Amino acid sequence: MKPLNSIFKKTFLNPFIFTNISSRLIYQATFNIKLLKSSNTQSKEIFRTFSNMSLTKKIGTHSGTFHCDEVLACFMLKQLPEYKDAQIIRSRDMEILDTCDIVVDVGGEYNPLKHRYDHHMKEFTETASSVLKREDCPWDIKLSSAGLIYCHFGHRIIKQIVSEILDEKDIHAIFRRVYDTLIKEVDAIDNGVSMFDGEPKYRIVTNLSARVGRLNPEWNTEDADPDTQFMKAMKLCGEELRYFIQNSASVWLPARNIIRASIEKRFEIDPSGEIMELIKAAPWKEFLFEFEKAMKIEPTIKYVIFNANNWRVQAIPIAMGSFVCRMFLPKEWAGLRDQELCRVSGIEGCVFVHNERFIGGNKTKEGALTMARKSLEINKLSGSN
Repeated sequence: MKPLNSIFKKTFLNPFIFTNISSRLIYQATFNIKLLKSSNTQSKEIFRTFSNMSLTKKIGTHSGTFHCDEVLACFMLKQLPEYKDAQIIRSRDMEILDTCDIVVDVGGEYNPLKHRYDHHMKEFTETASSVLKREDCPWDIKLSSAGLIYCHFGHRIIKQIVSEILDEKDIHAIFRRVYDTLIKEVDAIDNGVSMFDGEPKYRIVTNLSARVGRLNPEWNTEDADPDTQFMKAMKLCGEELRYFIQNSASVWLPARNIIRASIEKRFEIDPSGEIMELIKAAPWKEFLFEFEKAMKIEPTIKYVIFNANNWRVQAIPIAMGSFVCRMFLPKEWAGLRDQELCRVSGIEGCVFVHNERFIGGNKTKEGALTMARKSLEINKLSGSN
């Protein structure tokens, strides 16, 4: 058996406990703790290290090939104050895992009260919807360990990464977006959930899960250390998570707030409430559909006007990603430009109307608003879109 001082140097002075350490060795180290209290300088140093380690929290996960879900789960946990300095124990030995303060992706148990977050059990069927129990979190993909940790700790993790966001509603909005755009993908891939029915015509091999997988030591590599590679994978996952959270806070959330304010002021633009002006040009479709549903807006908004070098009037689609609009611009305007469009429409300053009638332009705000109002009037009179 290796001497304790060499084991302590390799193991306890490293942010990871190596996967080849045994529970018997841990117990022997505990049993021999008094032997380290000697006048020997090296032994004193080792004893101080061991004493500090006994107070350090431990995050447990499985050894062997690592996957995106537990790597991301470990990174997320280490964003929290209570786990910031935690060691990550990679083992499948239950005696070792039982010494951990929290265990993810291994152990055969899901019990938040005991901080056990495995998802591999036959009876495990939890989803974000079933765990969060919120109407605005309807996702039904089976959770991986990343999804479990995110559902239980995600709001706190977001607060740590973007501490400048104080409003709880904004925190929850970011939480929903990050789950929908990042965590859900990790959950689905880890659980083998297909994106669609049938065989795909090509494979995506550059997603986060694939890039994490590539960091595992290759079968014919002899000198790659799995724990070092695990740390590299954590860094990769951390960069990805931070991007999604910080982008949501600094780019997505401000746009969302602009669209909400624009919707609330729509009656100041036109008494019908069916025309909205963007206070500032920003991405709007995703938020418009969200707020219309949440605010139970009726009648729905038909046109949005905004300034993009010159003024635009755009017809709103029936759904995100659809090319069918709730109310197209008039057929008579399709494909016309400048003076001819002004003559046919009877509106000054017209620049163009796209041949597909989903967008048009005018030199002034008043001209764009007039185009929207007249289009609304014509479509309602004709009963068409």
